This record gives sequence, C-alpha cells and structure tokens, in this order.
Amino acid sequence: MSLCPDRAACANAGRVTLIVRPKASLWNILFAVRGSIAGRVVWRCVFITALACVIVYTGDFHIETMARLGTAPFGLIGIAISIFMSFRNSAAYDRWWEGRKQWGELLVQVRSLIRELSDLDAEAKKRIFLSLIAYAHALSARLRADDEIAAVRQWDIMVSQHPNVCDTILRTIGAELLALNKAGVLSDWRYSSAAIRMNGIASVQAACERIKATPLPFAYTLLIHRTVYLFCLLLPFALAPQLGWGTPVIVAFISYTFFGLDAIGDDLAEPFAPADNSLPIRALVRILEREILDFLGVKPLPDELQPVGYVLS
Repeated sequence: MSLCPDRAACANAGRVTLIVRPKASLWNILFAVRGSIAGRVVWRCVFITALACVIVYTGDFHIETMARLGTAPFGLIGIAISIFMSFRNSAAYDRWWEGRKQWGELLVQVRSLIRELSDLDAEAKKRIFLSLIAYAHALSARLRADDEIAAVRQWDIMVSQHPNVCDTILRTIGAELLALNKAGVLSDWRYSSAAIRMNGIASVQAACERIKATPLPFAYTLLIHRTVYLFCLLLPFALAPQLGWGTPVIVAFISYTFFGLDAIGDDLAEPFAPADNSLPIRALVRILEREILDFLGVKPLPDELQPVGYVLS
C-alpha cells in the first residue's frame, strides 16, 4: 500500500468552495464581485432595470389598474416576501451549519481513533490509517455525486462496485480491528473504544447523506422563485407614475436584494454542492490527510490548501 499517492489526483479531489476574505474595507464592500452573489443575479437585475427604463420612457405605466393600486400593496407584498425569504434562508443556513458541524465531528472522531491506535505495529497502522484517508476522500466524492471508487484508488484501496463505498471501507476497518482484538493485539476495552469512534464516523456519514438526500421542499422553493420574479416584474409599473426616472434605480436595488437573497438561500441549502458559498470539503479532507500522514512519518506532506482568489476549495 503506497504512503504517497499521486499529488495531482489529490489536488483534483473535491470542488466544493468557500469564500474567504479578510475584514472588508469600504471599497471591497462596494465593489467586491467574488463571493458577492452579484455575478449570479446581474443579468436578472439588468433585465428588470431595462424593463423599468422602457416603461418610464414609453409612458406605459398609465395602466388604470396600477394607477388605482398605487405603491402601498407592493410595500405590503415586499414585507411579506422578505419575511418568507428570511424563514427560508434560516432553514437553508441550518443545513449549511449542520454540514459544517458534521465535518468538524469527523475530524474529531478520526483524530481520537488514531490516538487510541497509536501503539499498533507499523503495518497495521498503515492499513487502518490510510483507509481512513481514503474514506474521507470517498465521502467527499459521495456527497458531490462523483466517482467514489476513483477517489479511493489513489490510496491503493481496492473496492469493487458497491452502492456505498464509504460504508465498505468502514466495514473493512472494522474487520481489521476485530482481527487485532481476536489476536490479542487490541484489548477488549480498547477495541470497544475504537468501535465507538467508528460508530461516530458512521453517524457523521449518515447525517451528511441525510442533508444531501432531503433538500428543502421543492414547492417551498418554487413559491419563493415565482413570487420574487412576479414582484420584481410588476414593481416598475407601480413606481413609475410617482418616481419617473428614479424608478430604474429603486428597481435595480430591490431586484438585486431579492434575487441575491434567493440565490444565497439556494447555495446554503446545498452545503456540499460546487458553489462559492458551499463548504470547503477539499480543505477539510486535506487537513485530515496531512495529520494522518504526519503521524505515519511520511515526508514531505501535501501542502495545506490556501484560498486562491479568495476561494477555499
């Protein structure tokens, strides 16, 4: 079993990202693009703003129904949409935060396990600990719907096609620990403690799979999308009679806010997806990888991942 896998393959493992910026200055607050969600919503905002300009220029805002309604109903609808979006984004952030906690728990359980098995012979530690690295890579691939077998092949872990490669690796490690216990190398109480750590790792996987497999209800998200689009499309007709050429400015700001909140909610609701505001799984896997290889005495270690263009992947 090779201790030093192909570094290029490791570098390509994981594409989930997180925006990491130092404390923002006023200039960065106003003009930062990466991580600001602006690139995702810019064309929608441009379309709504252009529509507002056309309405003001042609005078087509003189629609009797709109004239009678005025802006008051839109104010009430905007408040209702804001509250609804707040609840949705809170639910999405809970998913993101739980994913973050689960990966932190994975690091805790793996670190604890390697400490408890630190006095095993070199070959046993190599087999178990490199399998743990392969497991982390496989879990990352599983959560991104990538090829789990390809993710572990770089660590010389040979597994056949299984519905759950991660669980197969855990079963292999469990069998190794049981064999060591029966051989008298691992005492009963240490085997029991190691089994608890393995159960903790399996619980992390189950929680992450639950997050991935049970997204926010589609009808809930669809209602937000439709309501936001309809509100932004009709808003220029209500504002134009009173604001004139001030309408495009107000519409651009409101559409950016609503479309931006909607897009951020989409990112947070899928914490393992390849988006700028998703979890940096690749960096977390690299942390675990470096610590285990260092424990095994492997030199040089893979480089710790750093943000590139404010993106930590």
